[in-house]
Amino acid sequence: MALSSILTEAEIAAGLQSCQAADSFDYKTFFIKVGLNSKSEDQVAKVFGILDQDRSGFIEEEELKLFLKNFSASARALTDAETKAFLAAGDSDGDGKIGVDGKTALIKIVISVFKTSKRQL
Repeated sequence: MALSSILTEAEIAAGLQSCQAADSFDYKTFFIKVGLNSKSEDQVAKVFGILDQDRSGFIEEEELKLFLKNFSASARALTDAETKAFLAAGDSDGDGKIGVDGKTALIKIVISVFKTSKRQL
């Protein structure tokens, strides 16, 4: 399954536009731009499955580093600092990867971004 089955091309383009420069990636801003904050928990879980490239049940640091490339092959890799910040947000047990409970954590992050963005409107 491709991300284009969950997100529109315009949403993907807006998200990638927001973080073209190195060290400009902010997962909260990105989630809002691509519309992940307005997707169902099931859709966010599907995104988790797409990001888990090796189907290990975990999103490891190397997979997260290539996060943007899942949205477009021409997108850049995340910098080490961006990867570590993003990983820290979803790594609920400190094991250096986002796992089964991290999937829930990722969903909670998206939902919290949604609630925050609604308050800002």
